[in-house]
Amino acid sequence: MYEDILLQVMKPGRYIGNEWNVSKKDFGKSFVKFALCFPDLYEVGMSNLGVRILYGILNNIEDVVCERVFACALDMEKILRELKREILSLESKKPLKEFDILGFSLGSELGYTNILNILDLGNIPLRAQERDNSFPLVIGGGPCVLNPEPMHEFFDLFFIGEGEDFIKEFIDLYRKNKEEFKAGRISKKDLLMVFSKIEGVYVPSFYDVAYDSNGKFLEFKAKSEQFPQPIKKRFVSDLNKSFYPVEWLTPYIQIVHDRLAVEITRGCPNRCRFCQARSCYFPLRQRNVENIVDLAKTMYKNTGYDEVSLLGLSVSDYAYIEKLVSQLTEYFKEKAVNISLPSVKAKTMVGNLSTVIASVKKTGLTFAPEAGTQKMRDLLAKDFDEEQFFKALEQAFISGYQHVKLYFMIGLPFETNEDLDGIADLSLRVSDLRRKVAKYPAQVNVSINTLIPKPHTAFQWFGMPSSEEIKEKQMYLRNKIKNRKITLSFQSRDVSFVEAVFSRGDRRLSEVVLSAFKNGARFDAWNEHFSIDKWLAAFSQTGIAPGYYLEQIERSQQLPWDFIDVGIPKQSIMLEANEISA
Repeated sequence: MYEDILLQVMKPGRYIGNEWNVSKKDFGKSFVKFALCFPDLYEVGMSNLGVRILYGILNNIEDVVCERVFACALDMEKILRELKREILSLESKKPLKEFDILGFSLGSELGYTNILNILDLGNIPLRAQERDNSFPLVIGGGPCVLNPEPMHEFFDLFFIGEGEDFIKEFIDLYRKNKEEFKAGRISKKDLLMVFSKIEGVYVPSFYDVAYDSNGKFLEFKAKSEQFPQPIKKRFVSDLNKSFYPVEWLTPYIQIVHDRLAVEITRGCPNRCRFCQARSCYFPLRQRNVENIVDLAKTMYKNTGYDEVSLLGLSVSDYAYIEKLVSQLTEYFKEKAVNISLPSVKAKTMVGNLSTVIASVKKTGLTFAPEAGTQKMRDLLAKDFDEEQFFKALEQAFISGYQHVKLYFMIGLPFETNEDLDGIADLSLRVSDLRRKVAKYPAQVNVSINTLIPKPHTAFQWFGMPSSEEIKEKQMYLRNKIKNRKITLSFQSRDVSFVEAVFSRGDRRLSEVVLSAFKNGARFDAWNEHFSIDKWLAAFSQTGIAPGYYLEQIERSQQLPWDFIDVGIPKQSIMLEANEISA
């Protein structure tokens, strides 16, 4: 229990559990005990829809108890280590060793050291080969498993794809084999062989890799024909029939996305060449309007939240968006509940939807041009029409909007200063446009990230500019944009560097993650905690040259992540890459 130390840490609400709508199952009487682990703070993890979905599915299975484990903040970690105490689950305050399965969500490469920290605080051996049948199985899923190789050494298995159907199959098989496994009558290898028959399951220990004398990746190969290759990504075929967590857990403290969220689509109709999420959530599926409205009504009655957010990779491309927003607005207007949409497309706002959007709470509008010139947007295959964009913005300013957020990327292949000038020019035009309908220009927040050439995208073969080159581009834009109405923010160059290395990495990087963890790396997605020195030391300690992973790759070379079939043929992705190079 944590009661004696809660007053010594910031935000003790992170650790108390017992929220509204929490599951209250009997831990001791449940046959299968599953710890759902999220390698970041409570506020971040509770904003993750996947965590909520799996939590609901598992606790709806009669003989299964699922409890949550989030990363401890640094102050809590310090106290636990000083007192030689273990990390505990949120619901029953149980140590990790009392669970059968530890399921980790791999949402970002920048959370890898937090995974090791959770295991270490639970006195669980970090390497999979060091854990026998007396320890829980450690499994992983989420967006980062589109290339799980840098974490292969720490996991018994990964699940590739969407987990709604998989998790029930997995639990069924574990239930049938648990007693034999825990009694030692079947080995962990035998149990993993059973799981490997489930479509989408990848057991790293059943595969070998090879490198040439210069360290270049050569081959990925199953140790036996009975192990699948490639591993096919799983996906839910019908969202309307899939589970959705209407008994929405309502935290006592503010979380990152502190509102109701209804997923209206999964997948994306667009083909932006830089976007890994397109491959991760392919193909496109949509919920029915009636299903969405029913979910929103039920979730509101179960919580009392005053905001409903519509979720999807491209919400404004939802086929019935106008009808949906109209119905939700009509139902919730007397209840003082706001309907919020994430980044919208200008062409959607130009239509009748603009009238509906004008009636919702005036917060800010977010657009993602991604590049400042049409040349670069064509290279990215980004659907963005400047004429429609400015027409939509003018309508938004007329209806009362004052703030706009724009997302851009730099570090693109063939990028010139003229393309950077385009970012500055577009941002200034957005701000000045408001003068047409109001006395003052708009406040424009410009977020600029570095393009990371991610696996399973058309950019996966392209190299990434060095940190020095990115620094020059950032300084160029800072000098170009001096307007006080425009706020520039850049993703850290060092953070982008580490993220890129591990998103494009191979098995050798497991040792780097372990070394960085031992160096004290934690919460690398948080600028105040990230330390490039700890990572550079880890690369040096393991003899790994990180620059190798940022180099351009020959199209004929096998890639460390090629064994995963995301549903989009590699040849199709290569054709897009060839169009970029043309």
